[in-house]
Amino acid sequence: MSARIGTSMNVGQRAMMNSQAALQTVSHNIANKNTEGYSRQQVETFSNFPNGAGKMRVGTGARAVTVQRVNNPYLEKQLAGEKSQLGFLNGQNVALMRLEQVYNEQQVDGLNSSIGKFFNSFRELSTNPESMPKRIAVKESADLLVRDFNRVGEQLADIRKEANGQAQVQVNEINSVTQEIASLNMQVQKVEIGGGFANDERDRRDALLKNLGELIDIKWAEGKDSTVTISTADDAILVVGNEARKLEAVSTPGRENKAEGDFDIMYYHNEYAEPMVLTDRIRGGKLGGLLSVRDGDVTEFERKIDMLSFEIANRVNDLHRQGHNAYNQRGEDFFSHVGGQDGASGTIKINPTILGDVGRIVAGADPNSPGDNRIANMISDVQHSKSMLDGATSIDEYYNGMVAELGLRTQNINGMVATQEGVVNQLENLRESYSGVNIDEEIASMIEWQKQFDASARIIRTADEMLDTVINIRRY
Repeated sequence: MSARIGTSMNVGQRAMMNSQAALQTVSHNIANKNTEGYSRQQVETFSNFPNGAGKMRVGTGARAVTVQRVNNPYLEKQLAGEKSQLGFLNGQNVALMRLEQVYNEQQVDGLNSSIGKFFNSFRELSTNPESMPKRIAVKESADLLVRDFNRVGEQLADIRKEANGQAQVQVNEINSVTQEIASLNMQVQKVEIGGGFANDERDRRDALLKNLGELIDIKWAEGKDSTVTISTADDAILVVGNEARKLEAVSTPGRENKAEGDFDIMYYHNEYAEPMVLTDRIRGGKLGGLLSVRDGDVTEFERKIDMLSFEIANRVNDLHRQGHNAYNQRGEDFFSHVGGQDGASGTIKINPTILGDVGRIVAGADPNSPGDNRIANMISDVQHSKSMLDGATSIDEYYNGMVAELGLRTQNINGMVATQEGVVNQLENLRESYSGVNIDEEIASMIEWQKQFDASARIIRTADEMLDTVINIRRY
């Protein structure tokens, strides 16, 4: 009889230990309510092995087997993929908004206004070709135009520098994340090789995988050894086991769609191997979005503004050389230092001779012809003549189309970001409903386990009283 009473005590003891483990798990859940990527944990209990044989098998209570996290790996992977796409769109959006600021024509007088003022000054000069004040106005409007072209060229170059700086920061962040994931691989393996469950380590690793996917497009898979192997979408391995392979942002020579000195993303298989250029293979995450704008949109708009400044300078110079200035001398180039089309917006200048003497500005076609305004008229007509893109559009139409196209791209990306944020929020809410911590549920669970703990203690107390009775029976 005393043996059966002892068994009852053991049942109560195990039940108390189960309740204690469950209460500790509930406390852990509540404490991590706001921890990023945390998955709710719960104690798994099973009926303990019964005693006896045949028809007489008496149960021996319950035993706590494991503490497991409530997690859906398929939902986690889907969420990571959508976050990677959101990161890519955000990378594009930030860079395009910065690019749009360069062509802000609505809040300030931009380049379009300067172009109009320049050609209007020649129209004004044509009304009185001999007027020195009107020649001064031409010089001032030309100076404003040159400064605006130089400003746009410098700001586009600054955007490129900023993009390179951000790329370097993101590469460093990628290396930091991959290094931590490699470390967590070993921690998870160490815990689970003995049959345990590395719940908190897995949660942290999953959160880092999502963060990494937001930075760069990746693929990953978990092996039988509980470690994850991560590669870029184009199969450059970033993490294998406890080893993390690094990326580096390196300034390299120019090539098609990449300016001289822009950073390439280099991949090092090991410290002795020749680096591999990954730049063109990165097509996702913030880094992919940033590089796509740097090597795509920024390069495109640099070429367009260079083409515009080159066209204006060449057309005006050609006409200006055909006429005669106020001293009846043959005209010279109005703009200097244009050179080739590449970089023209940053190098365009007014001829120093004209800057020093506005009498050298040409208005008429023939010498000794007071009132001759033909060259001034021809230069003013350059603004609206179909001279851009092989005669398809005028200078005004070309510039306005360029600004409108940039605005449309930014608007489209804004819409795509909003849509993608909705998708990510929906998945995060779904994950939260499945894996997240609900305080009300945890408190209810805590009360339930507390009552179970009290009941388990009563079992032990009752068994102790029964044992005391048996001892007293023998005494009498």
